[in-house]
Amino acid sequence: METSQSIAELDWIPRPRLLALRRLEIETVEDLLTHFPRRHEDRHEFPEFPREESDIPICLCGEVIKTSLRRFGGWKKIFEATLQEAKPNVLSEPLVCRWFNLHYVQKMIATGQRLVVFGKPRLRGKRICMDHPEFEVIENDEEISIHFRRITPIYPATEGISQRVFRSIIYRLLNEISDAPLPTLAPGDLVDGKRSDAIRAIHFPENWIARDAAREHLVLSEFFAMQMLIASRRSESSIRIGESHCGPGALLDKFLKTLPFELTGAQLKVITEIRRDLAASQAMNRLLQGDVGSGKTVVAIAAILLAIESGFQAAFMAPTQILAEQHYTVLRRWLEPLGVRMALRTAARQEESFLPLVAGDENADVIIGTHALLYEKVSFSNLGLVVIDEQHKFGVAQRARLTAREPAPDVLVMTATPIPRTLTMTVYGDLDVSIIDEMPLNRGKIVTAVRDDSRLGEVLSFLRTQLEAGRQLYVIYPLIDESDKLDVKAAAAEYELWWERLHPSRCELLHGRIPAAEKQEIMERFRRGQSKALISTTVIEVGVDVPNAAVMLIENAERFGLAQLHQLRGRIGRGEHKSYCILLTSDKSKETAAKLAVLERTSNGFEVAEADWDLRGPGDLLGTAQSGLPALKIGNLKTDADLMRRARAAAMSIFDADPRLELPENQRFRRLIVEQQGRTFSNVS
Repeated sequence: METSQSIAELDWIPRPRLLALRRLEIETVEDLLTHFPRRHEDRHEFPEFPREESDIPICLCGEVIKTSLRRFGGWKKIFEATLQEAKPNVLSEPLVCRWFNLHYVQKMIATGQRLVVFGKPRLRGKRICMDHPEFEVIENDEEISIHFRRITPIYPATEGISQRVFRSIIYRLLNEISDAPLPTLAPGDLVDGKRSDAIRAIHFPENWIARDAAREHLVLSEFFAMQMLIASRRSESSIRIGESHCGPGALLDKFLKTLPFELTGAQLKVITEIRRDLAASQAMNRLLQGDVGSGKTVVAIAAILLAIESGFQAAFMAPTQILAEQHYTVLRRWLEPLGVRMALRTAARQEESFLPLVAGDENADVIIGTHALLYEKVSFSNLGLVVIDEQHKFGVAQRARLTAREPAPDVLVMTATPIPRTLTMTVYGDLDVSIIDEMPLNRGKIVTAVRDDSRLGEVLSFLRTQLEAGRQLYVIYPLIDESDKLDVKAAAAEYELWWERLHPSRCELLHGRIPAAEKQEIMERFRRGQSKALISTTVIEVGVDVPNAAVMLIENAERFGLAQLHQLRGRIGRGEHKSYCILLTSDKSKETAAKLAVLERTSNGFEVAEADWDLRGPGDLLGTAQSGLPALKIGNLKTDADLMRRARAAAMSIFDADPRLELPENQRFRRLIVEQQGRTFSNVS
């Protein structure tokens, strides 16, 4: 049996099971073997029923002594199954398992059955309950060696295929391929043992030590494959035909002298790194990371001036129309006095066509735009530098489309979204990294406070005080219009209220559905201080720079992610005044309290990013489709950071010694890279 064989050829898997497996994107034997357990349960002996609640989920076994179905609120139902501990001579309090509006559960559970349940015990009145526990019915002792009296695998599953069925399918498959080789392409000095042994041990380990060893083998192999793809991209980039795009620097010096502030040491260090890259014949591929307000735009302008002084064009890409227009306004103010020719290219969706809104001279020195630069017929006559702002909102494929020309332009990608270090060496592993880790001296301090929305009256008094002191403010909402499905406030619906609350100060409404020209006028009036309060959605998340805007109120703060809240907060504190960010919420959950407390505690974006990762878990923060990397099946980028570093070092050492993988012992790695590229393509499609 080949691991590439379709599971449809396994005649012992019934058609309904095949359909369920395909819903999990399992098409081949390899897919089935690498559908790894999401956890393991020790079912050698179950613990006693708990007498207290716990935040740690536990696995229990008991006999169903009673079931009941209760209706409330018309169509809503609660199904309860009361379990008694299935141990002789043991008297314990029963456990009540509850499922809300899951009609299929009551058809599966009956009095007299034995159940294995997994969940968090909670105290509800005087009863210990588990709400929506995972469960498994013990029908008989058949195949008990697979399901019980062992360390038992629990798989990511779907409707139509139970854990018992999943386990049985994989158990049989492992027996049928017991003699088949399962080669690993990871080098022997990185992983211990055989891949075939690791695959068997991850599904049905004999003990916890064997399970941990198998997992380490498989995680290192997966990380190594990913890092080989990243290293191959880096190698391809380094050998592409490029040329120097660095002028002597007279134009840059002239620009720096016009600035009303001194650059920070971090900005000067990064400009030196970029200048060295621009002067080299190899194409630059550099990531510029810097917290909101750290001065990345000035660094980007420095790179642009060096490129155009050497006779080349520069392109500046932003993820949204409003941000592209703001960059255009800022760069015009700074660069036109220096004789730099500017053009703007954006696009607005009107019916089914994309139409240019503003078009300048295509022979301009700098063309600023959105993704329209990718798809409209912008004829760069001599493109030397591409700057991409907020790179995570673009994708690797989009970046490649703009830069796939010979000779290759230099590329500088920027992000104000702080990225944990382990993510940087994966998502941006093919780029050199520069970090602006120093804030300008003339920035005011930002104080962040969480307030219950019942205290809105106090908040309004504070806002009026700030307006009277001459400051401006933002009020941010998660939605434009009210929703029947969500109990969330909306900007358009609340706008009239703010007129009354803040009178006589002038308010304006800003959101994504307002025509571009009108949006620009609204922002200009706010920037000039003609309007005092901007009632807005997250369209102001990046790029808006109004030094006098020193207060931000975010309604329904629980509806935003930590990174987005930090980005929004970055719109204030851009002048000399002390600034205030107020997070208003009615959500009293522990999760919301923990999330918002992070923003009260720190204004450091990298600390916020790490906390976000801790709270959200190893989820796909930036999206594998955007990053151009295959999704991970077993590795955890956060908890397995040390393994990622080992895998990265192994991949880099191979490419350092043999950049084209021409040595006989490295030929096998070419197939590994092709496989990874195939997995990436299937993710994107």
